[in-house]
Amino acid sequence: MKKITFICLLLAFTSTAFAQELELGIKITPSIAGQRLIVPSNVDFEKEGANFRFGFGVIADLYFTENAAFSTGLSFTGKGGSVSYPTSFIQPGVSGRTTDDISLQYLEIPLTVKLFTNEVAPDMRVYFQTGFSLNPRMGAKVNGEKLDPDNKKYSKHFNVFDADVILGTGLEYQVGETTKLFGGLSYHRGLASIDDYYEERISDKIEVRNNIFSLDLGVKF
Repeated sequence: MKKITFICLLLAFTSTAFAQELELGIKITPSIAGQRLIVPSNVDFEKEGANFRFGFGVIADLYFTENAAFSTGLSFTGKGGSVSYPTSFIQPGVSGRTTDDISLQYLEIPLTVKLFTNEVAPDMRVYFQTGFSLNPRMGAKVNGEKLDPDNKKYSKHFNVFDADVILGTGLEYQVGETTKLFGGLSYHRGLASIDDYYEERISDKIEVRNNIFSLDLGVKF
């Protein structure tokens, strides 16, 4: 994780040092969020599907050539998904199966590069985006509750820090002298396990990693 953070900060410093133009904007990011599980074969712990999440924030594109920019910003992002396991794992002697809906909130700080094509239509360019994001956790709920059965905050059971690889593509359309609209799709793949809750209660071999597919819509000025 330290190496990833260093690479991201080096990328940010280098790109900023050579930036020629800055564009600021706002965006919204409706997303389909789920999780990747790494679980021992003898542990009955499964994912149950993805959930709709929503995010919003500000972006900054710092151009270091006409067709390339360092892209960063700050976004409030929702993550999480649903998992299931035998109820007896947490309530010995009780049969049946428990499903938990995990809802996590992060501040996402992307450290990425955007590469733009020349115009593919009047005032329209395609972009490709790749890089990382650093994501401090802001809050957590399980099944809509902030407190666990022991009246402790669920946020204490999920790691305070996450990091993603980001891959994306989209279109940018010039609508005025300095105004641009953009829309695209991006994939955010979590690099580390964010869970302590199920490790403590079920198995210390469980890893839960975030996955998100986002629709990125916004305007730059």
